[in-house]
Amino acid sequence: MVTKAHRPDRRPRPPRPLDAARLEELALSYVARFATSEGKLADYLKRKLRERGWEGEEAPPVAAVVARMASAGYVDNEAFARSRASGLLRRGYGERRIAQALGAAGIDAELRSRTAPDEAEARRAALAMASRRGFGPFGLTPLDRARREKQIAAMLRAGHRLDSARELVNAASVAAAEEWAAAEDWAAGDGSE
Repeated sequence: MVTKAHRPDRRPRPPRPLDAARLEELALSYVARFATSEGKLADYLKRKLRERGWEGEEAPPVAAVVARMASAGYVDNEAFARSRASGLLRRGYGERRIAQALGAAGIDAELRSRTAPDEAEARRAALAMASRRGFGPFGLTPLDRARREKQIAAMLRAGHRLDSARELVNAASVAAAEEWAAAEDWAAGDGSE
């Protein structure tokens, strides 16, 4: 019995170029599988067009397909931004990193600012990261200067502010770090830490 794997003379056929109907099917399939933004859907369709080509004479209607998906409710930038921001916060990422992720997904600046975490959420995210990664008082061994700087740098790369990273890494105990994250003196309007 001869199978496809044993037939070296058979080459896979190149995929057929896309037409409007197949482009719409790809978009529907994508939004059915993934929560996405309009920007990410447009990027996906453009990538598929580069891979497979376009069959029509006119330009591919990527913007029109994305607009139809959005008007049908299959793509919602605000719901996507809120979901992505809260997921990144739970994983311990800071405001700057969240804004970068949303920007890469094609979310506009105004919506990014509306979904930005407030100070309490940012502090809880910083505490979650320090706890999860064993930074500062959550570590098993005392910190020397080099490890302290590496931990602060890791928190900065995760999008946290320098003052928050220093506060957590230099906390005297786990209780002090948790107290800092729960403190509300920043809400009084003085902004001091």
